[in-house]
Amino acid sequence: MKKRILVVDDEKSFTRMLKLNLEETGKYEVRTENKGTKTLLAAKEFKPDLILLDVLMPDMDGGWAASQILADKSVENIPIVFLTAVTTKEETDARCKIIGGKTFMAKPVRIKKLIECIEENIIK
Repeated sequence: MKKRILVVDDEKSFTRMLKLNLEETGKYEVRTENKGTKTLLAAKEFKPDLILLDVLMPDMDGGWAASQILADKSVENIPIVFLTAVTTKEETDARCKIIGGKTFMAKPVRIKKLIECIEENIIK
């Protein structure tokens, strides 16, 4: 059964690229959302196995969106991996890393490294 991934990022070209690349593996079903304010609703509707969440978005930052998810009993256990251009690949060693108790990946992401990070963080 395919794992469900919710990608939330304000850059439509980025979410489209991730969706195409992840679905091409045949292992994932991907839903994209380009508004941070719709993260909680999308998570409740789609019931993903993992959320890839941009940190900096114009309408709602990823930290606030994540706090909404963590406060909702129906989706609070879904793992979140933050994607950010604020940290560098050197800082995260081009892999997913824990910063402040949360998993982060630096953008731009390499699909191979992203898939490794997804597999490390997804609820089995």
